[in-house]
Amino acid sequence: MADTRKFAIYSRKSKFTGKGESIENQIEMCTRELKATYHITDDDIVVFEDEGYSGGNTNRPQFQEMIKRCHEGEFRLVICYRLDRISRNTADFVKTYEELKANNVSFRSVSDNIDDTSPMGKAMMMISSVFAQLERDIITERITDNMRELAKTGRWLGGNPPTGYESVGTVGSVTVDGKIHKAQMLRQKPEEIEIVKTIYDKFLELRSITKVETYLLNSGVKTKTGINFSRFAIKTILQNPVYLINDSDAYAYFKENDMQVYADESDFDGKNGVLAYNKTLQITGKSIKQKDRSEWIIAVGKHKSVIPGSKWAEAQHLLGLNKSKSYRRQRSNEALLSGLLFCADCGSYMRPKLSSRVNKRGERVYDYLCEMKEKSHGKQCNMKRINGNDLDEQVIDEIKKLGADSSELMKLLCSSRKDLTESFTDFQSEIDKRLALKKKTEGECANLVNALTLAGESGAADDIIKKLNSLHEQIDRLDMEIAEYSRLIDNGKITDESFQSLAEMLTSFADNIDGLNVMQKRDLIRCFVSRVEWDGENVHIYILSSDKAPLTKKPLSTGSK
Repeated sequence: MADTRKFAIYSRKSKFTGKGESIENQIEMCTRELKATYHITDDDIVVFEDEGYSGGNTNRPQFQEMIKRCHEGEFRLVICYRLDRISRNTADFVKTYEELKANNVSFRSVSDNIDDTSPMGKAMMMISSVFAQLERDIITERITDNMRELAKTGRWLGGNPPTGYESVGTVGSVTVDGKIHKAQMLRQKPEEIEIVKTIYDKFLELRSITKVETYLLNSGVKTKTGINFSRFAIKTILQNPVYLINDSDAYAYFKENDMQVYADESDFDGKNGVLAYNKTLQITGKSIKQKDRSEWIIAVGKHKSVIPGSKWAEAQHLLGLNKSKSYRRQRSNEALLSGLLFCADCGSYMRPKLSSRVNKRGERVYDYLCEMKEKSHGKQCNMKRINGNDLDEQVIDEIKKLGADSSELMKLLCSSRKDLTESFTDFQSEIDKRLALKKKTEGECANLVNALTLAGESGAADDIIKKLNSLHEQIDRLDMEIAEYSRLIDNGKITDESFQSLAEMLTSFADNIDGLNVMQKRDLIRCFVSRVEWDGENVHIYILSSDKAPLTKKPLSTGSK
């Protein structure tokens, strides 16, 4: 599906001047960059201007409004004239960039020639991140110290409450890193807490997270957000001590496993629940990771819980046993379309599954099986499996055909290259016009300087100076425009090279693919194929872009069921 989100231009200047980097000039350069790259209109662009604000921090009204709307999913890309328009503070810039990444928003800086959709742009962003790491490390150390103080309060400090609870009321406050935070109380939500109890009961009965997942799926049990429970969500509930009653068995478990308990044994009287602080590592834009349990800080909470210590400890023991033999599908080391092949009915991945059979070529036979069908035992989706050996071969054959001079893709590449060459001519023409105008303007400046010498102290001198300043501003603006068109030509050359490279890759695909190992074949296929769908009768191959019409082919063979 095409990305219909808009583009955001951000411009900032500390004080009003008419010099080259005025708000207007920044916006003009960014607009030209966007229109040249994406072929869009003014209706697709939203401009944010902060005139008279310093880049020392991000406390600027239009900047904050832009970030807010990025969080709301309005924009696909933020562009500015130069990096320091966002912030002159490295840590602030890195924080902003990570927020954009977390919301699937790309970033581009015109004069710095940084575009995070390119490998070089990403590398520049990584370099910036390094400079912020020291500050993060210091903050992390300080937070750990604060967590130990928080454990003494046993209060819920906000955030998304766990399944089975809601956060209600304010019950005092706690100080974290010198800042006062409202402390809240967790209160059970009856319907959700019953689901939690069911998950624990079924896990201890079935002794498998996968079987619990199947049970919940076929029973129609949903998460609080209305989606199916994943194995990850089930495991998170089973590992969370928030459901654990603070009884003697709970205390014994923590001590036996060398966990940091900030309460006396007498506090584990079975009347409340347990809270664990410092449990996860959270980095903006990245998935949350659980820390080692030796780093958890355990405290007695103020909320009511439902899972006795002995039951919770048994669940942890079983999770530990399952870790070494955790759910693993039979995987084929030969399958080429893992991660690319989807079920057309339910949208789930189709995963390779090995059989014990061997085909005529001496290969282990594998089928692609719908993940939802496998999880639900066919109750939520009943898509037919497809023979993986034959499907992989057919996809390779289709890509080989694309390398022929007569293929539609090759025609498209040639047409695009022709358009690009014409654009180069237009850009050079614009540069020549501006160079001629600049030369003429510089001549006018020279004449005015001579006139100023003759004017001396007369009243005409002021008018001449004003005219000179105006002409110098015009020259600055022309220099910016010349530099911008030159950059577009340079970028275009790289794009031209990429077209040539892609055409050569397509042409040589047939000669090279058969001699590669499995990993190399997978990587090469992903250069041309963005998605493959199986609808039970036909296979649909999406080439290069998922919003293009796919190649639709009758498969060579399907699985038996």
